Amino acid sequence: MGAKKGRVLQISSSGSAGKMRHYASSPAGRRSALFAAGAIGLLAVVVAGVVHQSGTSVRSAGQALARPTEAAARPAFSAAEEAYVRALWPIHGDVERSAVRASLGTIFYKTGDLERTELKNRLEAALVTYQKAEAGIRDVEPPSSLARAHKDYLAAIRLYEQAAVEALRMFSDGDDEHLVRAHPLSHEGSNKIREIGGRFWRDEFPPN
Repeated sequence: MGAKKGRVLQISSSGSAGKMRHYASSPAGRRSALFAAGAIGLLAVVVAGVVHQSGTSVRSAGQALARPTEAAARPAFSAAEEAYVRALWPIHGDVERSAVRASLGTIFYKTGDLERTELKNRLEAALVTYQKAEAGIRDVEPPSSLARAHKDYLAAIRLYEQAAVEALRMFSDGDDEHLVRAHPLSHEGSNKIREIGGRFWRDEFPPN
């Protein structure tokens, strides 16, 4: 556990070494370190997607759909399926970028490197993005073969929304525990999106 806390505390870009050692030794610091460690797991999923998106066009993402993996060749998507995935791609990109900013903001806030007002701005912006994404996804009609994936993606977006709403409650009552309660919701949403993304954008979510 000591090694894990050390890795988490290295995220801070401005705190002095003495300050961070004091933070790690306090009960609040230990709890925050554990929280940040879990959030980093979420970021590992989301950041990989954002980095990939910055160098990948929609066309190349569509081409990746029909590419067989080394483990097993998957059948090519039909025209209707590929059209659906292409329509989902820009919505997906907005969601992933917002999730990164919100998660990083939470970590930096817990390590004392981000002001409360900035964290609030990030969480509010993320919530707006998730709400727009939910509306946008509802406007995209999936083929019957992807109806279940469509439903699951919507469920993931709602989990992100619930996490943002829960986290924002800290600005009403001043209780940072809302961030802790929000984390499992974000983590579950991220897992759902990773599972779906493994089918839709194989290069973005490579197998382990």
